[in-house]
Amino acid sequence: MGPAFEDPGLGDLSIDDYADDLLALLTHLEIDRAVMSGVSMGGYVAFGMLRRAPDRVAGLILSNTRATADSVEARAARDKTIDLARREGPAGIATAMVPKLLGETMRREQPDLADAVRRLILVNSTEGIVAALGAIKTRPDATPTLGSVSCPALVIAGEEDAIIPVADAEAMHTAMPGSSLIVLPRVGHLSNLESPAAWGSAVEAFLGRE
Repeated sequence: MGPAFEDPGLGDLSIDDYADDLLALLTHLEIDRAVMSGVSMGGYVAFGMLRRAPDRVAGLILSNTRATADSVEARAARDKTIDLARREGPAGIATAMVPKLLGETMRREQPDLADAVRRLILVNSTEGIVAALGAIKTRPDATPTLGSVSCPALVIAGEEDAIIPVADAEAMHTAMPGSSLIVLPRVGHLSNLESPAAWGSAVEAFLGRE
């Protein structure tokens, strides 16, 4: 039996709190090591796992994410989004974020996808969204650790990602020895949803190398 899960309260969660929950889950399931795959915020949690328990990380799949911490300007933008969430709840966040999350091509060619992403946002609570935004805003800079990453790593970027540009993915790839980089064409911030076949093929090829 693994350790009991602890609820630190959603008021001031950190990215490393999310990583601790993941680590507790792995221990509960008796999984010693695993490939950590994260999209956007999930990539920040993967870096948290590297900080907490690098020996448990067998590989990294970092999609539409970055290693750097938020800039002063980005933190101010997070505060505005937190205020929006508190005022208008998940519906307000969905209205503001869905156009940014999806690439131009997918918004044009897969209009139903926007509705699906909106529904994914709406099932979250205001408290959970605010806590997640706060954790993202205060996450530490993972850049100094990239050079010491010894496990296999795959970086996936979306050609049309308006939130995290390809240049950020290229910087991570350059800093991690032996990593691979794939830029998916016609794809925005949610590459696994916008182009699941291409994203899945990239991941399968990477896992097949393990």
